[in-house]
Amino acid sequence: MSISGDCQPRFAEVREEFERNFAERGEIGASVCVYLDGEPVVDLWGGIAHRVHQSPWQRDTIGLVWSCTKGAVALCAHLLVQRGLLDLDAPVSRYWPEFAIHDKQDIPVRWLLNHQAGIPAIRQPLQPGDLYDWNKVTTAIAQETPIWPPGTAQGYHALTFGYLIGEIVQRVTGRDLAEFFREELAGPLALDFHLGLPESEEPRVAPTIRADPVPRGEVPWRFLSVANAQPDSIQAVLIRNTGRFTGDHDSRQAHAAVLPSMGGITNARGLARLYDPLSRGRLVDAEVLAGMQEVSSASPTDAVLLVGLRFSLGFMKSSDNRARPPGQRDSVILSPTAFGHAGMGGSLGFADPAARIAFGYTMNKQGRGVLLNERGQALVDAVYRSLGRRSNTAGFWL
Repeated sequence: MSISGDCQPRFAEVREEFERNFAERGEIGASVCVYLDGEPVVDLWGGIAHRVHQSPWQRDTIGLVWSCTKGAVALCAHLLVQRGLLDLDAPVSRYWPEFAIHDKQDIPVRWLLNHQAGIPAIRQPLQPGDLYDWNKVTTAIAQETPIWPPGTAQGYHALTFGYLIGEIVQRVTGRDLAEFFREELAGPLALDFHLGLPESEEPRVAPTIRADPVPRGEVPWRFLSVANAQPDSIQAVLIRNTGRFTGDHDSRQAHAAVLPSMGGITNARGLARLYDPLSRGRLVDAEVLAGMQEVSSASPTDAVLLVGLRFSLGFMKSSDNRARPPGQRDSVILSPTAFGHAGMGGSLGFADPAARIAFGYTMNKQGRGVLLNERGQALVDAVYRSLGRRSNTAGFWL
């Protein structure tokens, strides 16, 4: 498989693992990028962007990064904190009065960011296409009753996170989320990262290739097992009440819509450049950066994804589930100072201020689960080894 781009000799192992992903781990098309001290030291891409047309992955190929989008949206909120416009300890209802019903009036903004608010999904039935109507979705969220007493448990807000944070951004700034992101982050940082893709950019998109089904005899992912066995579970609600048309994640309508929890479109370079300023202490001051780095909530079994997960304010932290039973081993293993977000199927963007690195990985062929699979983790591990880091038994790169 032909690999294009640049890789400094010090990071040759990253290129080797990227090549192994294609040769041994089922990669179809992908990109990986690493910034160190503000400079790109790895910027590689390769494979097939469109499997039907057999078109190659190019330098400017982009694609869905699923929940990596949440990291970009969280950063919008932190910019408002930095500017003194958003208080994380204030109730959400200060900024969004309609939210203050059904036992939600005292939920602080920080519980939205660390997945403790108890509103991980919308239980009110959604019709196909509703997800593309911002006001319809946020109105439905405001009418929800928390599934657990807010602040007492952690459950990944898979569908609602981006709308919750995005609505606050819009209420505070008077600008819609996509406009704020474009004007305050994507534009100034020269990011090829889109919340709502212009039609002119559509030819560059690599369509998503869904993960292979679980082979007969293997233990399926526990999230899916519960969703299939318990139709009233929150897992089932997340899968079945999506507000989307069946299989339309790569339709023009889906790409054009602002889907703030899972609809961002970019590549590895876009993710790495998003996190690069944070890896160098830029954009926000030390206190705000600490909120991104420090663990704010952690659970040995997240109430939604049913694996161990740790979150800072808006970002995933290193979470090692390799010792858990089959079907519960989804992990993302970083250093203690790193923070970022994975996307369904294995994409990842993160910053590690202690190592002064920013990382991005995107691909079109998804792996099973929602955290990293062996392809992305192999690249992360190679980056840390190239920096002379070592891993420990607690599941961190030191």
